Amino acid sequence: MKVTDHIKKANGNTLFSFEIIPPVKGRSIQELYNNIDPLMEFEPPFIDVTTSREEYVYIDRDGLLDKKLTRMRPGTVGICASIKHKYDVDTVPHVLCGGFTKEETEYLLVDCHYLGIDNVMALRGDAMKEEKYFEPTKGGHPYAIDLIRQIQNLNCGEYLHEVVETDHCADFCIGAAGYPEKHLEAPSLKTDLKRLKEKVDAGADYVVTQMFFDNKKYFEFVKQARAIGIDVPIIPGIKPIAVKRHLQLLPPIFRIDLPQDLIDAVEVCKDNKAVRIVGIEWAIEQSKELKAAGVPVLHYYSMGKSDNIKAIAEAVF
Repeated sequence: MKVTDHIKKANGNTLFSFEIIPPVKGRSIQELYNNIDPLMEFEPPFIDVTTSREEYVYIDRDGLLDKKLTRMRPGTVGICASIKHKYDVDTVPHVLCGGFTKEETEYLLVDCHYLGIDNVMALRGDAMKEEKYFEPTKGGHPYAIDLIRQIQNLNCGEYLHEVVETDHCADFCIGAAGYPEKHLEAPSLKTDLKRLKEKVDAGADYVVTQMFFDNKKYFEFVKQARAIGIDVPIIPGIKPIAVKRHLQLLPPIFRIDLPQDLIDAVEVCKDNKAVRIVGIEWAIEQSKELKAAGVPVLHYYSMGKSDNIKAIAEAVF
């Protein structure tokens, strides 16, 4: 079932969903199941599975370093299929521009179609670690809107290289990313909202936001989005603070501000166990306010650990 259909079926009730990352290659998928199991009691209608782009590794060969390109966390589509089969829940694979050619993207989407995966999240992706700015993959898309257009073309039966199969159309529900505090490369929030409107006009069916820690920024973002004609569901993304280093790591990586009250509460913590409690309590209050405001879904960035997400969900749902 499509994400948008789940939202309609909920009749105004706020749904619970979360996002996971594939294990490093060679690790067991059971580790993933162990973190998903405790969250299934909250009946998520869908689970997102991220995609990691390629990265360089250096292999020592007789004293010389050999530079190789690899993917440390492959298997997004396979994991989506496994989760869908094991838990009977819809899954949302993240599809990236970075690291994929248009042909590779088409193959991935065809696999999703074969597997009965109805939803995809279309993202540009980040720059490689060696790049200061995002560089498009040769033969790939430079922007998320181009990826959305390719997916929408498949929904109309239009494949690459002028192949048209109107009797065998896909029917993907397309998610896009939104940034309440603007994308790190956007010159202004107003410009960023214009780009989001273009993605919706190109075929995006719903939006999931970047993490934020001040609900006022989400509410203002939605208000401005509605004012320019963005009428699709806008799902807030929530990430609980878990370690003290998040105070230094999250703002520069994601270009977000942390509320001073949250900073003060974390700074007085003696250890990360105490920080984790603060993060849970802050996310609970965030979630309760957002739920009271009638958001369609509360989407949590669990990223491989579920104990804090479970504690939040127990208090909110």
